[in-house]
Amino acid sequence: MARKSLVGVVADELLDRIIAGEFPPGASVPGELELSARHEVSRMTVREAMKTLEAQQILSVERGRGTFVNPLSRWASLEAVLRAASEGKNDAAAAVQLIELRRMLESGACELAAGRISDADLKTLAGLLESMRAAHERHDVAAFVSADLAFHDLILRAAENVFVAVLFAPLHRVLEKRRTQTSEVREIQAHAIGHHQKIVDALATRDPRQARDAMDAHMQQTLDDLKTFVLADRQA
Repeated sequence: MARKSLVGVVADELLDRIIAGEFPPGASVPGELELSARHEVSRMTVREAMKTLEAQQILSVERGRGTFVNPLSRWASLEAVLRAASEGKNDAAAAVQLIELRRMLESGACELAAGRISDADLKTLAGLLESMRAAHERHDVAAFVSADLAFHDLILRAAENVFVAVLFAPLHRVLEKRRTQTSEVREIQAHAIGHHQKIVDALATRDPRQARDAMDAHMQQTLDDLKTFVLADRQA
């Protein structure tokens, strides 16, 4: 257990340095001697930590040359990818790809929910929408984000598909951070409120196509707003 714990500490710190941009994709990472001195552990512990990151396809070992960081697109660990999306410094691509993933999952979930959602859930959605409006009026970003996340979570549950819920659960921490970033922009809040109303109206018709289209339009609006109000400012 002690060795496993040390291996995990070394692997986690090296991953933190990679995510922070100290070792960007294609860069070589320190060798066993340097890492063992830094962490005051044996070279065997460092070797096992490197093997852990190699198994997750975060690192690639090129014999005779060294160990190199793979691009994020090759990483095989969901936890590591989510950490990079949540904590990474150069995260524009990850932000766009997260919305693309949401679009695939949430549009389909909304389509399923149209035929399965209860009247009580529809009433709850309407209440959450009113909470979003109230938070928007009083400039309360935290309350707006909380109601927004709850709104989408309810639709995922209403889809009554266990795989959708399991796939989405690990994304919650990243989504909360992203929502806080974008919801600080009042224009984005206003757009979101309008689309959430259309989603509620579409679900109330019990028409799967209308529900899917309403959520898909919301995801497109979210992507457009991200590029216009958030990413454009970073590139200016």
